[in-house]
Amino acid sequence: MDFSPAYLVQRFFYRLADFFHHWYIDGSRTIGHSFINTLASIDRSFAVKITLQHLFEPLYNDYSVIGRILGFPFRLGRVAIGSFAFLVVTVVFATVYVVWLAIPAAIIIYAIRNR
Repeated sequence: MDFSPAYLVQRFFYRLADFFHHWYIDGSRTIGHSFINTLASIDRSFAVKITLQHLFEPLYNDYSVIGRILGFPFRLGRVAIGSFAFLVVTVVFATVYVVWLAIPAAIIIYAIRNR
C-alpha cells in the first residue's frame, strides 16, 4: 500500500498537466479553426479579394454608361462592408480568445485570495 500516495500524486499532476494542455492547446486550436472558418464564410459572402481585383470594371459586365458609373461605388461599398465585417469578427474572436486564456488564471487568483 506504499505506492498509493505516490500514484495519487502522480495522477494528480498528470491530470493537471492534461487539463492545461486541453485548455490552452486544444482550445486555442478550436478557436483558431472557428476564426478561420468564420473569415472564410464572410469571404464567400463578400469576396473582398475578387472584388478588389475587379474594382474598376463595370458591374456585371454592363458596359453602358450606367454600368460604368454604378460599378465602382457598388464594388467599393462591398469592399468596405466586407472589410468592416472582417474587422468586427477579428475583434470579437480576439476578445473571446483573451478571455478564454485568462479564465484558469483568474480562477486560481480568486481561489488564492479567498482562502
